[in-house]
Amino acid sequence: MPQIAIKNDQGVTTAAEQVNETETVIAEEGQVIVHCFIKADALIEKVRIWQSTFLIDNDSSHKSKLIFADNIKVYPDWTDVAFMQNIYFTLIFSPLPKNCSLFHLLEDIPENGGFKTSHIKRNKTDVYQVDLSD
Repeated sequence: MPQIAIKNDQGVTTAAEQVNETETVIAEEGQVIVHCFIKADALIEKVRIWQSTFLIDNDSSHKSKLIFADNIKVYPDWTDVAFMQNIYFTLIFSPLPKNCSLFHLLEDIPENGGFKTSHIKRNKTDVYQVDLSD
């Protein structure tokens, strides 16, 4: 991530520091942050995420809803992908149950190609890095 200096009343803060501060605030509110990565593929020209993307608790029927998507457009819109460019985006979900220790990310859509990652082990920060490459 590029380091961009932003001046404020307390001095200078880098963009990376701001992201860390934002993640801390979101995690304290119980929301779950999932940083997603898709490896470059010559066939990928566009990507999008559907609002029907959930985090599903492995041991219950609980589904955490998608609240916000950054750096990827939400259906029906598409995000253009430059030729052979890796794709990075962030998804923010409503909280998981306190006793959840394992969950899945599922984009539940009425067509082929939905994102799915199984068996994500819960951590204390509720901030995750997920590779969605096929």
